Amino acid sequence: MNDWIDILLSPYYHNSYSHTILEFTAVVFTISSVFFAQKNNVWVYPIGIISTIIYSYLTFEISLYGDFIINLYYTLMSFYGWYTWIYKKDNNKEIPITFCNKRDYLYTFILFLFTCVFSVMVYLFYGKLKSHSDWIDVLTTGIYFSGMYQMAMKKVENWIFWMVGNVISVPLYFFKGFVLTGILFFFLVLLSIMGFLIWKKRALNQIYS
Repeated sequence: MNDWIDILLSPYYHNSYSHTILEFTAVVFTISSVFFAQKNNVWVYPIGIISTIIYSYLTFEISLYGDFIINLYYTLMSFYGWYTWIYKKDNNKEIPITFCNKRDYLYTFILFLFTCVFSVMVYLFYGKLKSHSDWIDVLTTGIYFSGMYQMAMKKVENWIFWMVGNVISVPLYFFKGFVLTGILFFFLVLLSIMGFLIWKKRALNQIYS
């Protein structure tokens, strides 16, 4: 048992206290933002922004450029989503939770492809893209970009992207030495499933009400 604990904690033996504290803070704020997302509460955005800014710094430090791009995008889209949710609500036009239509799927697919191509270009620019983890990072970048876009539009399917992306990210972050974040993504898989069920129920209630 102690051997497993040593393996899990070994990356932190070489990290500074500030680095570990930043990761722990980002984990706490990420979990909090997901709970607010499940409740369809606008606080998902300001809380999430803190987390994504921290992760932008951390992922750039370890050359996870795909995830660095993801977190920058999260930050920008969080400001956009924050504005959209508040603006629509203040004008009594709150965006309802709905399912994707054909146009939504098309936009999401185009965004996914564009994001993957752009991520590959970034990796090549920095002379990377030489390992399996780099390609996985490119894939998760496309998945998370698509999920964040659908979340801003309040589409039920956004949770499916989080599910898939989180499952892939668990071993990736363990491999990169972010043990706390790897554990976080394991729990995010479960929270994503819960979020999908909650939003699906609300969307169906709106259809049949």
